Amino acid sequence: MIYGYARCSTNEDLQDINRQVRELKQQGATEKTIYKEYESGTKDDRAELNKLLDLIKPGDTVIATEVSRITRSTKQLCDIIELVKERHIKLVLGSFVVDCTKELDPMTEGMLKMMGVFAELERNMISQRVKSGMENARANGKTIGRPATTPDDIPNIFYRHLAKYQKGDINKKEFSRLCNLSYPTIYKYLKIVERS
Repeated sequence: MIYGYARCSTNEDLQDINRQVRELKQQGATEKTIYKEYESGTKDDRAELNKLLDLIKPGDTVIATEVSRITRSTKQLCDIIELVKERHIKLVLGSFVVDCTKELDPMTEGMLKMMGVFAELERNMISQRVKSGMENARANGKTIGRPATTPDDIPNIFYRHLAKYQKGDINKKEFSRLCNLSYPTIYKYLKIVERS
C-alpha cells in the first residue's frame, strides 16, 4: 500500500496543502491513503501522523514531498527511521528514497539524519527571524498583535442593555444572552466601559 503524508503549519485558510497532495498522487498515493495535517512540524504528537504510523505494515510505502513535511525535529526523525526499519517500510521524501524493505545502508541513514538536522535548523532560523522582526517593529513604535478594543469598538446592542445590567435588572448571564455575546466578551466590554 502507498500512503502519503501532507502537512502545513497553519490552517487551510492561510496555507494551501493541495500542491503536496497533487505531488503525492503523482507518486501513487490516493485521496483515501493521503493523511493531511495542519500542525507545526516540531510537534511530537500529531494525530494524522500517528494514525498513519500506527497502520503501516511491512512492504508499505510512505511518501512526503520533503523531510520537513514529516518532521522538523531531528529526534522525531530518528524515531521515525527506527520505526520504518522495524516495520520494513519504504520511505520516500521528495526524490530521496529510504528503502527499509531490505537492510538500510549506513550512508542512506546518515544522509537522512543530516536532512533532518537541516530541516530543524531551517525552522529555528525562521523562528529567530520572526522574533527579530517583532523586536525591531516594537523598537520602532509599532504595535504587535491585535489592536486594543476601545469603547467605540463595542457593538451598540451592548450599550442598549447596559443600563438594565447597571440597575441590577439583569445579571451577566442574561446580559450575555440578550446581546448574543459570550460571557467572557461581556466581561471584557464591562471592564473597558469601567475604565473609560
